[in-house]
Amino acid sequence: MFSGIVKELCPVSSVKTSPDLLTFSLTATPQFCDGLQIGASVAVDGVCLTVVSLYNGEITFDVIPETLKKTTLDDLFTGRVVGCERSLRMGDEIGGHLLSGHVWGVASIHKIECNVMTIACPQEWMRYILPKGFIALDGASLTVVDVSEAGFFTVHLIPETLRMTALGLKKEGNSVNLEIDSRTQAMIDSYRLENLNRV
Repeated sequence: MFSGIVKELCPVSSVKTSPDLLTFSLTATPQFCDGLQIGASVAVDGVCLTVVSLYNGEITFDVIPETLKKTTLDDLFTGRVVGCERSLRMGDEIGGHLLSGHVWGVASIHKIECNVMTIACPQEWMRYILPKGFIALDGASLTVVDVSEAGFFTVHLIPETLRMTALGLKKEGNSVNLEIDSRTQAMIDSYRLENLNRV
């Protein structure tokens, strides 16, 4: 589990592809790597990945085709900067909201105006995106501000979020990983099922 508070921006140092696997490494600070072990979970731009190698600040991950199909990790390249968060431990402060790192899919940035980002996503996801509700974009926990029936919603990004996450590097037309708040999904699906059973 993660909190959606990105801890570090890390540059991708290498990318290797094969027909059934993508392996990439990123460079992290000693503070981020302290206590990190092979087998640990790290959210990379919001995608939960398993550490397969760790040496001298280089962290390596394997990514399978299913993950590449549903996330922005299919567009990794050397030098790209990604936001990283280590998994929560018992007793950690949860400053954002609970995330699994299981990305629903890719949404696109429709517009950026001042610090307001308008996101376009598939219409079927919009039932779970509510004003003042939680959303995660590239692993960053954010509050939804406005929602449009046309398939758009907005988030407001404070300077600290722009500084600490990869969202500050994004441009209009870029893609972001989107994770719906699981509690919101559970409540809405439960309500819909309950009403269907009454019909």
